[in-house]
Amino acid sequence: MVCAIALFVAAATSARAHEEYVVDEERDITLGEFVGTALTDPFVVGPLIAGTVAVLAVIGLYLSVRPLQRDIAAFRAAMREYTAYVPWLLRISLGIPLIGAGFSGYFISPALEVDLRLLQVGLGFLLLFGLATRVVAILALAVYLVGVVIWPTLLLQLEFVGGLAALAVLGSGKPSADHVLQRIAGTTGTAYRRFDPVHTRSRAFQNRIEPAERYLPTVVRLGLGATFIFLGVTQKLLQPGLALAVVDRYELTAVVPVSPELWVLGAGLAEAGLGTALVLGLFTRASAATAIAMFTLTLFALPDDPVLAHVALFGMASVLLITGAGPYALDDRLERVAAEPGATVGE
Repeated sequence: MVCAIALFVAAATSARAHEEYVVDEERDITLGEFVGTALTDPFVVGPLIAGTVAVLAVIGLYLSVRPLQRDIAAFRAAMREYTAYVPWLLRISLGIPLIGAGFSGYFISPALEVDLRLLQVGLGFLLLFGLATRVVAILALAVYLVGVVIWPTLLLQLEFVGGLAALAVLGSGKPSADHVLQRIAGTTGTAYRRFDPVHTRSRAFQNRIEPAERYLPTVVRLGLGATFIFLGVTQKLLQPGLALAVVDRYELTAVVPVSPELWVLGAGLAEAGLGTALVLGLFTRASAATAIAMFTLTLFALPDDPVLAHVALFGMASVLLITGAGPYALDDRLERVAAEPGATVGE
């Protein structure tokens, strides 16, 4: 039980701390030294193996018994009622961090102190208002990709790729300036209709791209999952000195009395595992709910971790709670198998 609690707290508290935001110096230890110390310590290896076995056992038990199916079905139905708000949720989840970054003097990531205030505030407000949303999303994505080439530190905010790509596919929805202007331009006899240069073209483009909107959940979970994997591997497993510095700074071993190595490995593996589940579309809504719980606990556990850096992650995880996995997900396969009379998961 103590091992399970230790792994959970490690994932919940340390996992979402973008380490480079909250520590300036890292512990002097090489990757080889860290791995050698951790993997020869039975009090590190034992809990990790026990935790992995416990997770696999819970998954196997769930797939065999499938409890609370009516509750789960009711939850999914309730979430689907919020589908119309998904574009708005994505817009504010990406617009607010851009505005905050502009006014705070950093470029997208708090780890990158580059002042591009006008650009970021402008893009952020356009996303919030929902004005030319697809164009702005593509422009913001291009700015991010160019920025990554110049400053690889921006990979800490890898979720912007999935979030902005999703907005480019989905558009502004409502409430938005785009929706209002389209209604006015689409009404016969309005003065605005005679001067609107984009209404006809935008309607034609929307009709062409509409079939691609079904892939929105796939784009979001791939973007969110890739972010989890990247942060878990690069910020913890491959940079143990940086992760150990976070453990030291916040005295996490006093919260749960396990070794710092277990904290780092537990958090890194938990992030990478959760990201893999999202990429594969496995238990997507449960994975998204776990991600939200991790983000929330981080806000309380690490008081100086910049909240704005996590808003896009909150929004994307919330979108997956609403939409589910979408196409190309293992969840679809599991549901089809469960629906077959007398079938088992292994068939």
